[in-house]
Amino acid sequence: MSAVFITFSGNCRKALTFYQGCFGGTLRLETFGEALDGYPETPVISGSLVSDRVVIHGSDLVHNEGRTLGNYISIFLHCTDASDRKALIEKLEINGGSSADASDQKLVEITDPFGVRWVLGV
Repeated sequence: MSAVFITFSGNCRKALTFYQGCFGGTLRLETFGEALDGYPETPVISGSLVSDRVVIHGSDLVHNEGRTLGNYISIFLHCTDASDRKALIEKLEINGGSSADASDQKLVEITDPFGVRWVLGV
């Protein structure tokens, strides 16, 4: 099974917990022992969500050049059918994700509340 790694820069715990609500699975977080300047919470060094559908690794630690959101990468998930995709879209849209039309299109793109782009296929 393939996996993705996402740098969240301060909200990794919140994001991976959100994705656990969407996909289920087991969440593991490794954090610093104390708070760090510039982070509202104790930063996540490494986190992972392992579900039947997707494996997501993440961290609050950002490369020296910083985190830049872009449209050059998306996470693709194959959905079993249109109703499976519709249910997933509803979960990913909670708390500010962008709206998606789940009509008869083969691929639907959605951006979740953390700025991560998903391509959902049937």
